[in-house]
Amino acid sequence: MNFAKEKPKVYFKTFGCRTNVFDTQVMMSNLKDFEVTQDESKADVVIINSCTVTNSADSTARGYISGLKKLPKDPRVVFTGCGVWTKGENLFKENKVDSLFGHSEKEKINELLLQEERFFHAGDLTHIDETIVEEFVGKSRAFIKIQEGCDFRCSYCIIPYVRGDARSYSEDKILEQVTTLAANGFGEFILTGTNVGSYGKKQHTSMAKLLKKMSLIKGVRRIRMGSIEPIQIDDEFKEIINEPFMAKHLHIALQHTSKEMLKIMNRRNKVLSDLELFEFLKENGYALGTDFIVGHPGETDALWKEAMENLHKFPLTHIHAFTYSKRDGTPSATMKPEVKGDIAKIRYNELTKIIEQKNYDFRKANTKTLEILIEQEKNGKYIGFDQFFNQIEIDSPVDLIGDWVFIDDYEVKADKNVARFK
Repeated sequence: MNFAKEKPKVYFKTFGCRTNVFDTQVMMSNLKDFEVTQDESKADVVIINSCTVTNSADSTARGYISGLKKLPKDPRVVFTGCGVWTKGENLFKENKVDSLFGHSEKEKINELLLQEERFFHAGDLTHIDETIVEEFVGKSRAFIKIQEGCDFRCSYCIIPYVRGDARSYSEDKILEQVTTLAANGFGEFILTGTNVGSYGKKQHTSMAKLLKKMSLIKGVRRIRMGSIEPIQIDDEFKEIINEPFMAKHLHIALQHTSKEMLKIMNRRNKVLSDLELFEFLKENGYALGTDFIVGHPGETDALWKEAMENLHKFPLTHIHAFTYSKRDGTPSATMKPEVKGDIAKIRYNELTKIIEQKNYDFRKANTKTLEILIEQEKNGKYIGFDQFFNQIEIDSPVDLIGDWVFIDDYEVKADKNVARFK
């Protein structure tokens, strides 16, 4: 009797942003002679999908690689992601990893892993994937990558140099992707990419047009977006913000609220026009998040004070704040004066406390029914996010994972809402 040989098991370790999450799914979809495992200890091969946005991101990946030596099967280590273009060559030369491949090669993952010899295929920075992802392992929401690369050149950012210039996926390919996932039971879709708001550039289309077409697909219930730039929210986009398929939350990248700091960072947004935009969106019922870099070189006490005075005026509810971390190869890496770490930490705490209070006040004042997609169960509680991207923890006697739940009666706590499903 012949038994089929068991396929080698592959474990994916994904660092960084939602774009990397999607890229990992693309790789999983292209494995034919291998089996995906979510148990690191059973892996014959470990694929590291790396982030290189800061020096510390590189250090985190290196630390993870070192720890793989402790795994029982001594897996083959393959490195991919943005770090290939910054630290890949050294990792390869130092024999820290067995093989490497760049973003443009990920759809060839099966044939690459079948190679027994070491390889280093960096690829190019002009590629667009053709893979249709049919499933998201361990996820209730689906991530849809709509574009790649960025034409901005912010002084602190390495990403355009490791992902290339902005280029969009074809509309037909995106809609085919959404249709497939909707048919497989996904109702919430998160549009992702390196610079999501640049979608449609040079293709005679736009984000707003894409969103409208997505909303017509059977099964599409709610659409969220990754980080978008203030200047990318144009009049056409504003016309659809009250459509029922739009999540009532936008994450708009400010990076700072000091006019001078925005110049130093080589940003395109302006404080006054940003504030006008945020006020407009607030009036239309939106919760609003942003990115904010604390402690970038040149951030004096006076500029920080100005930034916080301005920040209080913004109707923000969410923050992705981080203290500046030097990224070799960027203009900011050589800028002076640097901000001491202890000062940056104090400023970071001040910033996050302001937004935590704003978020609490927003949730306390809300009178709308919460529309929640339950994503996971943890410690006997069901956890999901509402239309405002606020987390809620629900006590329920029945399994709610993957369900849509509507809640009016809930308790507002400091960091989340809590409720009981009857």
